[in-house]
Amino acid sequence: MAPRRVHAVDANPRQNALLELKLSGIRHLEFDDFFILFGTGHHRHFEDLYRDVLREHLSPFARVFWDERYPWFMRQDVRNTFYYHGLSGIVARAFRTFVALKPALREGLEELLEARSLDEQRAIYEARVAPELWTRSVNWALSRQFTMSLLGVPHPQRKEVERQHAGGIGGFVREAIEYVVFHLPMWTNYFWALYLRGRYTRDNCPEYLKKHNFQALKNGLADRVSIHGGTVTGFLTRTQERISKYVLLDHMDWMSSYDPKALVDEWNALIERAAGNARLILRSAHAEPAYLQAVQVGHGSERRRLRDAVRFHPELAQELQRQDRVHTYAGFHIADVLP
Repeated sequence: MAPRRVHAVDANPRQNALLELKLSGIRHLEFDDFFILFGTGHHRHFEDLYRDVLREHLSPFARVFWDERYPWFMRQDVRNTFYYHGLSGIVARAFRTFVALKPALREGLEELLEARSLDEQRAIYEARVAPELWTRSVNWALSRQFTMSLLGVPHPQRKEVERQHAGGIGGFVREAIEYVVFHLPMWTNYFWALYLRGRYTRDNCPEYLKKHNFQALKNGLADRVSIHGGTVTGFLTRTQERISKYVLLDHMDWMSSYDPKALVDEWNALIERAAGNARLILRSAHAEPAYLQAVQVGHGSERRRLRDAVRFHPELAQELQRQDRVHTYAGFHIADVLP
């Protein structure tokens, strides 16, 4: 069943500008142009599409943002796609350069992406990829906070990982990648395939890039998406809607270190605006983050432990985490807000 409304909340206006561009493309482009744009990550006629079709439907900030960056979709080198721009794109380009200098690794990764069984994946990885990939220079780069910052991993999350893993960040990343390769099919893992290829394919891509889903979005579902700048707490204090599903990602990790009061305020807002059947999911760099035990919600004499206000489902979360195709978070948590 389709949701009545989806509220996309992000404090980073650049992320919202990207979502605006995608929604404008869904509403005003045909599928083939849309897939070329966001599937392959480059479109030789994008300047015309942007100026004549998409731009007028963007907010003022998004217009200024894409006025300066629309060439990201128009590089002549098809290996330099839109997905190799931005902060994480810098790391992806650096990795691509590293792979280009190691032909055996490049060939091994190409074979890995073409495998069609888990046994084949494991064999290719162990024989062709792992010996070439896990060099001293790779481990050194992964241990740098600069690299982690480009990937969107703040210092508190890095420390959480290091506390849990004897091999540090490098060991954790290797363990995560090997779990994916050994247990999950790469031929449907568009997350890692995008990182390695810089593009999606029609049979390995997110749901919005599949033709039938694109058409459903164009036929009206896209109009149910509302974009909000600012914090989750800020949005929840402004809206009068009751929210039935919360997808919170991992931002509570850094809030717990940098702004514990804001963390409590957010939990209070989440609970106060929750619908009767509300469920939330969140991720963390730690399998059992301490703040989920320490936070108290409510006001004055009615304050209580968070775990008395929501019911966590660790068994369900553990089962679903095993299917996580990115697999770079140690903690995945599912909870229902109690009445």
